[in-house]
Amino acid sequence: MVHVRLPQIHRKKPTDEQGESFPGDASTSRLPAFKYRNYRLFFAGQAVSVIGTWMQSTSEAWLVVDRLHASPLQLSFVSVCQFGPVLFCGIPAGIVADRFPKRTLLLMTQAIFGLLALAMTLLIVTDRVQLWHVYAVALIYGLNTALDQPARQAFVSEMVGREALMNAVSLNSAVFNSGRVVGPAVAGALLALFGPAICFGINAVSYIAVLIGLSLMKVKPQVRRVSGSALRGIAEGLAYVRATPDIKRTIILIGFIGTFAVNYNVWVPLLAQEDFNAGAGTYGLLMASMGIGSLSGALSLALFGARKPNRSRMLIAAMGLGLAEVALAAIAAVPLSVHIGMAALAIIGFLSSNTMATANTTVQTASSDAYRGRVMAVYMTVFSGTTPLGALSAGAIAERFGAPASLAVGGIVAFLASAIIAWTQREKIANVARRVGSAD
Repeated sequence: MVHVRLPQIHRKKPTDEQGESFPGDASTSRLPAFKYRNYRLFFAGQAVSVIGTWMQSTSEAWLVVDRLHASPLQLSFVSVCQFGPVLFCGIPAGIVADRFPKRTLLLMTQAIFGLLALAMTLLIVTDRVQLWHVYAVALIYGLNTALDQPARQAFVSEMVGREALMNAVSLNSAVFNSGRVVGPAVAGALLALFGPAICFGINAVSYIAVLIGLSLMKVKPQVRRVSGSALRGIAEGLAYVRATPDIKRTIILIGFIGTFAVNYNVWVPLLAQEDFNAGAGTYGLLMASMGIGSLSGALSLALFGARKPNRSRMLIAAMGLGLAEVALAAIAAVPLSVHIGMAALAIIGFLSSNTMATANTTVQTASSDAYRGRVMAVYMTVFSGTTPLGALSAGAIAERFGAPASLAVGGIVAFLASAIIAWTQREKIANVARRVGSAD
């Protein structure tokens, strides 16, 4: 058994030689993360690139369903290829994130993402794209993601101070969900007018902004020389997670949410085409509606959230997410108006954003600097690595019983798992409710 001792961390405040700017006290600002120059560069690059990423994601699912005429189960295999590598390679990638400069890793991974988008653009333009091409590109994308995610998540703490970490994570979620609003809406229109190639092409170009932002940063790398073999480093990281209750419980929750509650790339195109009898434009609006809700949730955390993550809020949002997905399943099964479906997706997005951003910050703030790369690798492995299992399950149920039934099953499981975890934390949740009541 590996015994892990929590090291004493003496975190240095970023200095001017790290490229940081302090036009005031970061701890008192409403948006303290923007006090840091490196984070401003990172945020600007992501604001451009994430729109392209969502355009590609929206177009990819529609390409598989509409142009390549794939079944629901075949559609789910795209998620298997894209997220499966994270399940097997995510934790070892955490060792790499701890041992090498994270900005260097991100420059490499972001360039690869851009090249993959360019390859898909050329395949579609030349009319040579086949289903196996989509699977192959998704597999390479997944391998690259396995390295990108722990490095990117852990890099946030190198760009901002601990007092701004919650705000930075919330802002990351906000920019991610801003792309979820704009990207699918624009992609839906472009799909209807020009087809999917232009969406992949725009995404390829958008990575230039990320590469420029990363190149302009002045970062003093926080490289942790992990002693011993890579296997020992992995074992130490896993032991650290098991020994830290706040991290362990949060990752268990995220495992259930990632497996059962976020298979939107399987559910939404099927709901749009089969249940709401809609085309590419409406599909884009459905995805954008979820993005509006997600953006609202992220901004509420960024502007009004506490400096420290609230575990009770996370659990309540996760339970609400499960119930909202069951409600959407009922709306689609009837079916009611597609506009009601859009409203339900906005609520789902709001609750999902609150759950994920709070969980991410909980794990990061509870982790020491020496283990953060490996801890975030475990977190992202559980969240993204379980997606293939959930996608296969969602696709199989949708193929046999329809997308609404698949969505309802996912929502029910997510609600029950969140409720059980919340029951173990019921005293803390009751204390929060009493504080809210007394404030009113």
